[in-house]
Amino acid sequence: MMSLGSLSSTFTLAPPFTRHHRHHSSAGSRTSSFPTRARIENVRMEPREVPNPKPKEEKLWGGRFKEGVTDVVERFTESISFDKELYKQDITGSRAHASMLAHQGLITVTDRDSILQGLDEIERRIENGEFNWRTDREDVHMNIEAALTDMIGEPAKKLHTSRSRNDQVVTDLRLYCRDAIDEILASMKRLQVSLMTLALDNQGLIVPGYTHLQRAQPVLLQHLLLAYVEEIERDAGRLIDCRARMNFCPLGACALAGTGLPIDRFMTSDALGFTAPMRNSIDAVSDRDFILEFLSANAITAVHLSRLGEEWVLWASEEFGFITPSDSVSTGSSIMPQKKNPDPMELVRGKSARVIGDLVTLLTLCKGLPQAYNRDLQEDKEPVFDSVKTILGMLEVSAEFALNITFNRGRIQKALPAGYLDATTLADYLVKKGVPFRTSHDIAGKSVALCTLKDCQLLDLSLDELRSISPVFENDVYEFLGVENSIQKFISYGSTGSACVAEQIDYWIKKLELQ
Repeated sequence: MMSLGSLSSTFTLAPPFTRHHRHHSSAGSRTSSFPTRARIENVRMEPREVPNPKPKEEKLWGGRFKEGVTDVVERFTESISFDKELYKQDITGSRAHASMLAHQGLITVTDRDSILQGLDEIERRIENGEFNWRTDREDVHMNIEAALTDMIGEPAKKLHTSRSRNDQVVTDLRLYCRDAIDEILASMKRLQVSLMTLALDNQGLIVPGYTHLQRAQPVLLQHLLLAYVEEIERDAGRLIDCRARMNFCPLGACALAGTGLPIDRFMTSDALGFTAPMRNSIDAVSDRDFILEFLSANAITAVHLSRLGEEWVLWASEEFGFITPSDSVSTGSSIMPQKKNPDPMELVRGKSARVIGDLVTLLTLCKGLPQAYNRDLQEDKEPVFDSVKTILGMLEVSAEFALNITFNRGRIQKALPAGYLDATTLADYLVKKGVPFRTSHDIAGKSVALCTLKDCQLLDLSLDELRSISPVFENDVYEFLGVENSIQKFISYGSTGSACVAEQIDYWIKKLELQ
């Protein structure tokens, strides 16, 4: 192995470049900025004064340890700074567990009552901001258990019978996700109601439909808004399915292998509103599929909301001018006094990246973990909390924005003639006359080409001009041209035809219980 001396003689480093630097190629002028051994040895290390550390509370798991963890390790490994979010679920799980232990004769009824009263008091203190969260107690479970021990003494030490933090935390998480799904579902319905309100207020309004962001066909605005209502309904369905799959109880699986004590896992499962206990104790403590599925559903919802945000941001621009957000949902510029920005929907579009990122974080976290529980899983909570908070905010502000925009009918109607939105309806007309669709497509395309040459709309072409392209055209062709006529020709199930959209509106009025 090379010595430090041999290394310093092998490598040289030029001094930092300055305006006055001159490079000298002679060997005698070479210098190194690396410290030599002599320089290192001449550095005097001044003794650092270390304050007397405060005596640390012994960890609840500290029986086999002779010394406590360092402050650095304690700061790095604590999770109380974020997992205290689970306090309500943790207390709920402990109540059910204590009641089961008493029922099974593993603790006395008196101990159970002391535990339940103590947990009530701890919950009260937390909700009133009177609880002292301590980093040295690591996490929400240890903070609550240690505080309970301080409060009621020996009975609290029996609470962790036949329970590990491994099954405790995943029970808390399942309860949290279940509660969060219920809250998200309610927010989804509020957004659907807001979109339906917007649709009912704009009955009969025709807007350009786009594909490839190019004018395509005319559609009713109600039809377009209902497309987002349908997306959100599928999002809700995914969450409902996810909730059903996650609603199985891991409590009592302990560390990974279960317990030799006569607990009743069905009792705690029923008490917590789960469908049943999880069958496999190893799977119970290590499974995070329910989080992955939950965050995946949130990510898909975020993508849908981002698409809605993108459309409304575009439509609020001067280039489109289809909508005007009210001042109450707009912001201005610090330098440009004329600006009125649809910032809430821009942020909906932007925050979708966070929700997608939360899912990717969890997927990456879980991909390399062996069975069963690993401390890596401490990192599953913050992405969950962030995903829930962000998606709730996105749903709330989207509903608020929907109730505070106006569609500019005049601007929209002026925009409708451009783009030959009735060209496909013209092709349908020819099909009804017995012309094969590919031939009809070609004839309609040539009709559009003639319009571009004449700088006019299809409705403006004379019958003679149309017949110069195909003799099939008759006077009734004008019943198919123009966006108003075109809309009336759509008759397929789920289409943008007036009668079809009216059926969809009636369905959603009943579904959302708007009457």
